[in-house]
Amino acid sequence: MNKRDQYYAEIWNRVIEYLITNRPINEPIFNTFFKQAHIDEINDQKVVIITPLITQKKMIEEHLNHIQAALQEILNVDVVPPIEIYQQSEIDMLTRSTDQKQQFNSDIYAEFASMPLQKERTFENYVVGDFNRESHEAGLLVAYQPGSNFNPLFIYGNSGLGKTHLLMAIGNYVQAAYPDKKVYYIESLKFVDKVVKAIQSNTIEQFKQYMCSMDILLVDDIQFLAGKEKSHEIFFSIFNELVNTRKQIVIASDRQPKDIKGLEERLISRFSSGLSVGIDSPEFETSLAILKNKIANSNLRGEFNEIEEEGLSYIASNFSCNVRDLEGAVNRVLFYAIIYQPDHGPIRFETVIAALKNQAVVNDVTGLSPNKIIKTVAEYYGLTKQQITGKTRTKNISNARQISIYLCRKLLDLSYLKIGEEFGGRDHSTIISACTKVSKFSKKDKDLASALDQLEKLLTH
Repeated sequence: MNKRDQYYAEIWNRVIEYLITNRPINEPIFNTFFKQAHIDEINDQKVVIITPLITQKKMIEEHLNHIQAALQEILNVDVVPPIEIYQQSEIDMLTRSTDQKQQFNSDIYAEFASMPLQKERTFENYVVGDFNRESHEAGLLVAYQPGSNFNPLFIYGNSGLGKTHLLMAIGNYVQAAYPDKKVYYIESLKFVDKVVKAIQSNTIEQFKQYMCSMDILLVDDIQFLAGKEKSHEIFFSIFNELVNTRKQIVIASDRQPKDIKGLEERLISRFSSGLSVGIDSPEFETSLAILKNKIANSNLRGEFNEIEEEGLSYIASNFSCNVRDLEGAVNRVLFYAIIYQPDHGPIRFETVIAALKNQAVVNDVTGLSPNKIIKTVAEYYGLTKQQITGKTRTKNISNARQISIYLCRKLLDLSYLKIGEEFGGRDHSTIISACTKVSKFSKKDKDLASALDQLEKLLTH
């Protein structure tokens, strides 16, 4: 060690002694986070401190004011130059040639970039009902105080229920409220793609470092990470670093962590350690509110005054399995009305029916739909629609699911394939088995027969 380095090492040791003496922080903290750091440069323009790890860098940044006070006393100066703190890997990158740095910034850095947030997806236009109130409140809380509560926040629910909207609403809120915070949104398959490219270009460490510099990480469709072992390893490393440095992570999936097959147990454990909240299918009243909000914000809104209430009710009744179906239905109605109802008045009920002909899964005679059957059975047994269409196999939920399947077959005469689609993509053999089982046991089990009778009366009267 040359005299310059010895001098800087002595000053840094005196800084640590000063902090131990003057700050109520245990010595082990300094041994862990401060001892391995060192002063690399002191001049009239700056003081440069270098640390091996990002966790050490973050801890030193939190005590920057006290380090300035220590240096002021040790160096016997009135004003200490600005202090710059770097991780060693950052210094290594900065010492590359200019051409290499330009290549990294223009080519590799672009590969790391976040997917864009859709600015129109905000909390203000996120319609809230009983089906999503819990997840909405949790999302708003982590956006208001990122990293302070529920880390990670895990949001689960079937496709098309607004999970992506909620993720982006969190990101947009943070960007507006905390402009200095870095927000990163990505779908899990895109994450896998970035990992593959980083490995191919030998920039995986830079990729991890870049990801760990984020303040908010929003990951969509995490279930598609299942089976990707190398991506598991990289994501696990990034996840731990962000949580340890109190950076907020929000994850969305179509099922709860424990139900994602092909995901490492350590990841499932981490995902379950925060707060998991579910989003169910919207109830009728909320479906109406979502429709009206969609119409009010549609680019085609200027063509019409409104959709008649009866038409809105029809859409809400038959397309409320998820928000995406609702939006698709109203878009089709608006488009259809432009062509076939050019009077620019309220869109009539007849126009709605014609536009959605063969679109809705509904019995024209009874007005029944799979959604109505599932909802009725769920309420009868004190469950949620998501539990019935989900993957949970506990006895009470499984029985209610089989009854729902049986009633869809009996009352709507749907194909086994179509019923399977309505129940989370189950194959036709599962649907046949459920129908056969309910039919068989209803002849022997009086309680089951009574329940089926009561449910049919609820659905057909």
